[in-house]
Amino acid sequence: MIRLTFSVRPDQGEASDFDLGDMVCEGESGTAGSAGHVPDQGMMIYLSVPLLLDALRPLVAGERKNASFAGTDSSFRLDFRRGRKGIVTVSANGTVVGTCGPDELVEAVLRPAEALERELLSRLPAESGAARDLASSLERFRAAAA
Repeated sequence: MIRLTFSVRPDQGEASDFDLGDMVCEGESGTAGSAGHVPDQGMMIYLSVPLLLDALRPLVAGERKNASFAGTDSSFRLDFRRGRKGIVTVSANGTVVGTCGPDELVEAVLRPAEALERELLSRLPAESGAARDLASSLERFRAAAA
């Protein structure tokens, strides 16, 4: 079981493509998150989620067995490895957070990414670079997962 959560940090002034936010990955073996670290591991969340989708796309399409993600302007990192039976192991800093099947991973990523897209569009114009990047990455990820 893997659960991902994306959030935008409050009180950053006027909304922009570069708003800072956090990512949390929860699994049966633990939790890894970008908040509360020294130095700060917060990331430009609207730019980071498309990177996560693009990194995972070859893994969910069955083209690769490994994928790594590092947040934009952050040292927060998640590593994904698909084993022989298709089970995906998610790790942070070399420590396993949890495991899931490929379909579960798709759902765990898509649901919060789509929620972030709705939030982004409520705060920024659809023409913003971050909005276009996220929409494009979501479209490619959905196609690879189909």
